Amino acid sequence: MSRKLSPRAKLVLYGVLLVLCVPFVFPTWWMASSSLKPVSEVFAFPPSLLPGNPTASAYEKVFELQPFGQQYFNSMYIAVAVTLGTLIVSSMAGYAFARIRFRGQNVLFLVVLTGLLIPSEVTIVPLFQMFNDWGMIDTHWPLVLVPVLGAPSVLATFIMRQFFLALPGELEEAARMDGLGRFAIYWRIAMPLARPALAAVAIFTFLHSWNLYLEPIVYLTTPEMFTLPQALTQYVDAYGGPMWNVQLAAASLTAFPVLAVFVFAQRQFVEGLAHTGLK
Repeated sequence: MSRKLSPRAKLVLYGVLLVLCVPFVFPTWWMASSSLKPVSEVFAFPPSLLPGNPTASAYEKVFELQPFGQQYFNSMYIAVAVTLGTLIVSSMAGYAFARIRFRGQNVLFLVVLTGLLIPSEVTIVPLFQMFNDWGMIDTHWPLVLVPVLGAPSVLATFIMRQFFLALPGELEEAARMDGLGRFAIYWRIAMPLARPALAAVAIFTFLHSWNLYLEPIVYLTTPEMFTLPQALTQYVDAYGGPMWNVQLAAASLTAFPVLAVFVFAQRQFVEGLAHTGLK
């Protein structure tokens, strides 16, 4: 039986957790509050938790200096497309490795797992040459195709395989007796049961695509095609120095979807990893 903590022990525990969360919460709070400060107040010492003279001028400049609305839309639809594509590809591949027996299955799965060992920097040059030959430079196609069909989807495939391995074989036998084929079993039986794993895959895939930085600066050159991580580096003054309050305002707007995903989907993320046996 689990022991219940006394009120004093709970108070100590919550106090320790509160202290430990300060290094994680304070930078986010400073970013949001400094976006409402004039530049002279951003680096004032001692730093203030709240703006002395709050102003929204930095947020206005975010949209005046760049097509930030278009860039925001670019990041959003790319992240959604990558997430949907990864869910489809990884779930089908994970189901095949887990439930379909074929010669060389384990060897092929090990080959797929080697994709986790290859840094993206290693393949960026040949991928650039390939997409350049296809006329896809300064388009969003590389940002969608590479994560969905390349190494970034390997972890998603592994998670889906681990989940499908845990499904009882009796479910498939009963489905076959009802006349369902292989794809129907995958779509109508396995996929509805895999919602926790799908939620975990969707969360980390969306966040990975949303925060992607290296690939956009390699493939994109037009400001209207930029994604948010690339756009954040463009807020500089006439001398090339950073416009700190404007950058912090843009970063605050960029971080909002990430915080929303963590707040509303953290339970599904934990459940998905728990069902796959990952720690």
